Amino acid sequence: MTVMNLDKLDVWVRAKDFALAVYREAAPRLPADEKWNLTSQLKRAAQSIPANIAEGHGRFHYLDNVRFCYIARGSLTEVQSHMALAFELGYLPAEIYNRMTGQAESIGKQLNNYIAYLKRSKQGEKEVPSGYSVREEPAPYIFDQSPEEILNH
Repeated sequence: MTVMNLDKLDVWVRAKDFALAVYREAAPRLPADEKWNLTSQLKRAAQSIPANIAEGHGRFHYLDNVRFCYIARGSLTEVQSHMALAFELGYLPAEIYNRMTGQAESIGKQLNNYIAYLKRSKQGEKEVPSGYSVREEPAPYIFDQSPEEILNH
């Protein structure tokens, strides 16, 4: 897979559509006094889901991809938590809450399956993933003068 065909990655498409639904259906129902609190947190968590799936997909190494999918999964759970709070506070009707909770659970299962696939496939395993580095011992300094001559100048 390449970045160019991200729209063919079903879990990303579903996560993006879920984020759009949060923006279009859930967030507008929250009261104005929650604009900088619950609404902002809900939107940020929702957009983080497809963004992290995309970022992992673009890293080309399965360990990086899995790591970003874990972050996406955490954001998905965060959205569910914010939506539960909004529902219990009476901001969201049961119909929207139940439908979006079902979508979140389905995306979570699909994300777990994608993570399992990535671990099995080990795509890009010959690449060096981020967070890992190639270490080389530095070459020793070579002085034209002795250390004593340098210090006496």
